[in-house]
Amino acid sequence: MIMTKVKICGITNKEDAFWASSLGADFIGLNFYKNSLRKVSVVNAKEIVSSLPKFTTPVAVFVDEDLEQVIKICKKVGINYVQLHGEETLEYSKELKIKYPELKIIKVIKIKPQIENQQNIESYINTIFSQLKQFSEVVDYFMFDTYIEGIPGGTGEKFDLNVVAQIKNLLQKESININFFVAGGLNIDNVEEVVKLLEPWCVDVCSGVERLPRRKDFEKMKVFIRKVKTL
Repeated sequence: MIMTKVKICGITNKEDAFWASSLGADFIGLNFYKNSLRKVSVVNAKEIVSSLPKFTTPVAVFVDEDLEQVIKICKKVGINYVQLHGEETLEYSKELKIKYPELKIIKVIKIKPQIENQQNIESYINTIFSQLKQFSEVVDYFMFDTYIEGIPGGTGEKFDLNVVAQIKNLLQKESININFFVAGGLNIDNVEEVVKLLEPWCVDVCSGVERLPRRKDFEKMKVFIRKVKTL
């Protein structure tokens, strides 16, 4: 089993970025979505990114942002990883890759918290899998997060892990070898279960390691990262 990486999302200041990095986070997420509680400005993001060591990779998070604006912000801040957390289409992702080939794309796939019955589950899994197959030819990573209507992410809500486990099995059967992140309600109490069941390439946590919406909790980050890295 490959050691799962850790992404601390919703970083808004250099202090939290420093501690996330020092404690062993592989990625930090900087949110540029205008309606996010954790939104950062380009100036603030540039300061944070310039303070990071080389072993911690910054990720720019966008929700249905204008494509040219995504490229402009990433180049200005100095970020080569982008997380598409909205309803961005396959065509959007293709165009982004053409215009900015060195950009690594993480496409978020949203999973419902609950699905009524087995027949609906099978149909839902097939729909998600079809979407994954299409995007797998363009994007570099997937991220599974919880679907909550009207809220792009950072809700602290969990999804059905078994749905993602079945999707993972289908990907393996089709030899679609793409690394995936798992987000959605992760915290120090449940991350071990998630890593053991799904063996994700990376886990993504935001509200689960916060003391306030724009400030991280040092102890929670420390415990979260340690639990993931020692499995």
